[in-house]
Amino acid sequence: MHPYTQQDQPLLVASDLEGVFLPEIWIAVADRTGLPDLRLTTRDVPDYDQLMHYRMQILERERLTLADIQSVIATMEPLPGAVAFLDWLRPQAQVVIITDSFYEFVTPFLPKLRYPSVFAHRLTVDERGMLAGYRLRTEDGKRKAAAAFKQLGFFTVGVGDSYNDTRMLAEAHQGILYCPPANVAAEFPQFPVANDYTQLQARLKPFLRR
Repeated sequence: MHPYTQQDQPLLVASDLEGVFLPEIWIAVADRTGLPDLRLTTRDVPDYDQLMHYRMQILERERLTLADIQSVIATMEPLPGAVAFLDWLRPQAQVVIITDSFYEFVTPFLPKLRYPSVFAHRLTVDERGMLAGYRLRTEDGKRKAAAAFKQLGFFTVGVGDSYNDTRMLAEAHQGILYCPPANVAAEFPQFPVANDYTQLQARLKPFLRR
């Protein structure tokens, strides 16, 4: 038995979730609650731990519970075209979604996205229903996942939009920025940009022929 050669490695697309297939959950919460400080995301703040503690301070101050956030999530839908794009991609490649969001947030979206494989984190909640902290699946999980997929013999393409995706994109055989903010695109010019799903299909098509 011999391992795959470079040319016959099956394609695996490792993608971020929010900003690629879903609207930004925290922005939706900010808009619903009238708390603009919650609009900050990993597009704005590279340090994820700093960002999460900032969010939890605001939630504590405003007495917003996990149930309050989940009530906003219940009203949200995938980005227009996301489901059709995934339906186009899945027959041609393995697709894994790797997010720095939480299962407590993203689980309601899974049936709407037709149950993709999702790697997420977990929240901790106190007796009041308030967010008390979070538990990472593993440190630097996006990059480690891309590295593992490569070691398992997949030709790996990473797709993301934010600072916290760039280590995964760099680790993958090919990284693609999807609808990134101007500051991220400017800081990481080595990654090609797709600004809609048609462009993302075009970026992926050369790899589908492997």
